[in-house]
Amino acid sequence: MQSATERRQEVLYFISDRRRVTYQQIADEFGISHMTARRDVEILVCSHPIIIENWRGGGIRAMDGWYASKRYLTDAQEALLRKLTAGLQPE
Repeated sequence: MQSATERRQEVLYFISDRRRVTYQQIADEFGISHMTARRDVEILVCSHPIIIENWRGGGIRAMDGWYASKRYLTDAQEALLRKLTAGLQPE
């Protein structure tokens, strides 16, 4: 089971990737209640450039030009990529 902090980080990536989502989409994606989704977003808004919009269903949008930093590769993923790129031709 992931912690609330880990879930909020994933919610941040979800908003960044989708650009515009509803609280219900967050709740469905992460298996949490609508109220938990609202609380998570309220916490994220304090330190990230995301905007809560007041349209039907409640919307959250990532500010134009902002994208959450991409996730890092695991050690196994990095090793696989290094192995695969070793055989690539320069052209």
